[in-house]
Amino acid sequence: MRYLLLSWIVVAAAVSGCGSSGDLTKPDANLTPSTVPDARFVLAEEPADAKTVIETRKDSQDGDDVTITGRIGGDVDPWVQGRAAFLIVDSSLVPCSEREGDSCKTPWDYCCDTDRLTESKATIKFVDEAGQTVSTDARQLLGVKELQRVTIRGKAKRDEAGNLTVLARGIYVKR
Repeated sequence: MRYLLLSWIVVAAAVSGCGSSGDLTKPDANLTPSTVPDARFVLAEEPADAKTVIETRKDSQDGDDVTITGRIGGDVDPWVQGRAAFLIVDSSLVPCSEREGDSCKTPWDYCCDTDRLTESKATIKFVDEAGQTVSTDARQLLGVKELQRVTIRGKAKRDEAGNLTVLARGIYVKR
């Protein structure tokens, strides 16, 4: 009897995942970018002093003011769900969708450049006045999506492993 009940639970769980609509290869496919980004974070003009992700990772120290440019991506799901945070990748990396003959379903994960990906990534977190990550999904707050080119102003935060997070105050989205 116990095995029968367990079997029904497994079947019910499996069936409940079937039949969902949307592109399941895309992170949170039901979430569409906002068409009206939050003006508090939008930069009117692209900053001229932006450095690449690779340069910023190499040159910045914890607490430095930085202006960094790159493309949203670096993972199958580059978003932090329910938060205004995401990954960006150095623009020197070429997403799979821009490689002739490549049919990758998640080109923003840069699976074609895995040997350079680690040193070419940074985490972006939009923070409020108290320094806390804004609790609205970045796609909704900023109107951004995978592979968009962005320039970010903020403060560098480094961890012991050398990873770079930018505590962002502003974004310019290249259209």
